[in-house]
Formats: sequence, C-alpha cells, structure tokens
Amino acid sequence: MTPDLAPIWTRLQAEVRRRVPESAYDIWLAPLRWGGIDGDRIVLLAPSEVRAWVQQRYAAILEEAARTTLGDGSVARVELRDDDGTPTPASGVRPTAQAVSVEDPRTALFDDTETSRLNPKFTFEQFVIGDANRFAHAAALAVAELPGQAYNPLFIVGPPGVGKTHLLHSIGNYVRTYGGGLTVRYTTVERFTNEFLEALKARDVDAFKHRYRRNDVLLIDDVQFLERKVKTEEEFFHTFNALHETGSQLVLTSDRPPRDMAKLEDRLRQRFESGLLVDIREPDIATRLTVLRKRAHHDGIDVGDDGVLELIAERVTDNLRSLEAALIRVVAYASLTDAPIDHALADEVLTQLYGRSSAGRAAGPPSVQRIQDVVAEVFGLTRDELLSPTRTARVAWPRQVAMYLAREHTHETLPAIGAHFGGRDHSTVLHACKRAASRIGTDPDAYDAVATITARLTDAGGGTTV
Repeated sequence: MTPDLAPIWTRLQAEVRRRVPESAYDIWLAPLRWGGIDGDRIVLLAPSEVRAWVQQRYAAILEEAARTTLGDGSVARVELRDDDGTPTPASGVRPTAQAVSVEDPRTALFDDTETSRLNPKFTFEQFVIGDANRFAHAAALAVAELPGQAYNPLFIVGPPGVGKTHLLHSIGNYVRTYGGGLTVRYTTVERFTNEFLEALKARDVDAFKHRYRRNDVLLIDDVQFLERKVKTEEEFFHTFNALHETGSQLVLTSDRPPRDMAKLEDRLRQRFESGLLVDIREPDIATRLTVLRKRAHHDGIDVGDDGVLELIAERVTDNLRSLEAALIRVVAYASLTDAPIDHALADEVLTQLYGRSSAGRAAGPPSVQRIQDVVAEVFGLTRDELLSPTRTARVAWPRQVAMYLAREHTHETLPAIGAHFGGRDHSTVLHACKRAASRIGTDPDAYDAVATITARLTDAGGGTTV
C-alpha cells in the first residue's frame, strides 16, 4: 500500500525542527521542499544557495529525523537535490547568508548599507603592527581568513584610539574581497540600538531581525554601551545566539573586558568570554613613529626634518587618533602661517595643545615599556636588544639604566620589573639598580645621559627629575 506522502513530509519537518535551533531551521532548512521517495531514498529539493551547506552541516540530522519519522527500523537515506533534480555533491562551500534571505518587502525599511560603511582605507596592509597590537592583529587576520572557524567570538579590548575599529574594518574588507561572497555587516552598538528602537516604534521587529541575523560575519563596535540598555541587550543576546548557532562569525570591540561590565547580564557576559579575548595596549614609540611616517607618505606631506615626526611621537603617547590629529594640526599651522615644518614649529604647536608636561595625557608615572623605548632610543639600541640575554657593555649599561629608572619612576615591584626585562629575577634587577645608582653618582656622562632620558619621560607624561 502506497503511503500518504504529505503526512510524511509534515512529520519529517516537525522532527527536524525538534533537533535544531529555531534560527538554524529558519535560515537553512525551511527553504527545503519535498521531492518524493526514490527507492530507499527520501528526496528533498534545496535551493542552490543553501544546498551544499545543508549537505555539509545537516545531512546526518536529516537522516536521523527520517528514520524516526518512518519508524520500523528504517534505513532510509536522505538525498538533497537541486530544484531541477540534480543531486548534491558530497561536499561544498558555505553559501552566503544573503542568498538565503526570504523575499520580504518589509526588509526595504532597512536597506543594506552596512558594507558600504566599511572604510576602504582601513585594511590589514595599512595597519601598523607593534608589540602592543601584534596578537590582536594576528587573531583578526585568522578570523578574516577563516570566518566562523578560527575564534568565535573574537573580542578585542583596548582604550579609545588604539586601532580596534581599524581591525574591524580590516576584517570586513578582507572578507568582502576574498570571502567568496560571504556577507559582512559592520555596525556600532549605538546604531544597533537606534535601529532596534525604530523597529519597535514601527512594529516591524521581524525586518530588523532579518537584517542582523542573516549574515556570515557580524562586526560590532563599542559593545560596552550595551550596559543598562535592557531591551537592546535582550535583542542583542538573541542575535548573538542566532548567528553563533549557525556558524556565523562575530567580532566585538570594547574599551574594557567583559568581566568589568558590571551592568551587563551574566548570560551575555559569558557569551562574550566564550571565545578569544585579545587586547590592544597604547602604542610604543616605534609604532607611533611608523604610523606618522605612513600617514605623511599617504597624504603627501613633505616633512624634511624627520625630527618633527620623532617629536610628535615622543610627546603624544596615549593613542593613534591623537597622534594623527597632532600631525594634522602641525601641518595646518605651517600652511596657515606660511612657515616651514620644522622642529621649532612642531614644538610650539604641541605645547599649545598639551603643554610642556602633559604630552597628550594626564601627568603620571611613565610605564616600564615607555622607559625601555626611550632608553633604547637614547643609546641607539632596539628594544629587542635591550631585552636580549647579551651582556656586552654596549647593552648592559643601558639595560641597568632602564631597570634603575623603572624602579625609580614606576610602582612596579622588583619581580615585576624583571618580568618586563625578559623574565629576569628580582636579584638581577636589584643589582642593576645599585650599579646604575653608583655610576650616576660618580660619572658625569652617565648622569647627563640619565638626566636626558628622565627629561623625555617627564615630557611624555610623568616622572621626576634625577
């Protein structure tokens, strides 16, 4: 007796729904249609856009659901075919989420402009890599090359202006260029919130959900602003889950780690912490100088005296945004006053901006890294040489000076200072400090060198004189 096929398909759909998250079903499995029974095979017809991905991710689930539906120890196989009846190959590449979207005139309320918001200038090639951001850059590039497979979610933490947004745009631009059609959406929490409120007001939340939950890569800037936004936080939680469950990549940035977001719901904080967290610190002097040179070259700025860029890099230390703003201010001042861009002009402009002792930030003790950078520069070394195991006089004396200044001008303990110098122990640091103090007291040249370094540290944002 020929079975009634319509109930089989209805029961099979219900069984599949029971086995997968609702969001996954709606995006990938709802488009499937009944194709009949061919021998021992249940044939399902799938749009070409989703066929390979369903075969790769859901074939086993479909067959388990089919066996449960047919009962009696059935060993029926499920075969996916294109709408024209062509069988699906055994494996395939992931389709774009955009191609899966359901025809819905309401989505016109939220036209797709997120990709166009990607800044084409923010690419991995233009990102200046330094010690402060190397790990974050490597993680971002890995995510861009393998969305949804490397680190998901990727959570980038750092103070304002250190390159978090640049990395977000770099990921988006990379995927857009090399991702084989994967869809990318970039937004900020502020924009996400505003659009969600507009959707609530228009009673059209479904279109909003459609827009944000059907992407292969979602890039969200400034998630710290989710705190105390109860409705938005709830919607963001479900958006996060929907994308994560379907294998879409999420990349988030914040000015502080999830554990410090006290007003955020625990369930959302736990999801933020479930992937890889990387931090970007304030840029070192080498990175700052490279950024300035790159910006000057890109904008065609002729800075004949390289000391101008070095001065800006020394005086503006907190973030790259302030650094580039200082360069623009110096160039603009020179243009408006018809004066050459030289060290004296740069010093005048920077003093107007930051004063003599602030250097772009509130006065305070310099960091160990800052001390290392300045010491290395004054003695003509690289920071790597300063931290290396070598004991030659050319390196040993500057290293002792750096350790001495770190003890004098920071709140770090001796073991902590040793950790900053390649993992040396506290006794090595103590010995270096004693040797440096003794030499400064008897050698005028040593005293002058340390005084010069201390003056630079004072100009860069804190410290006292020798």
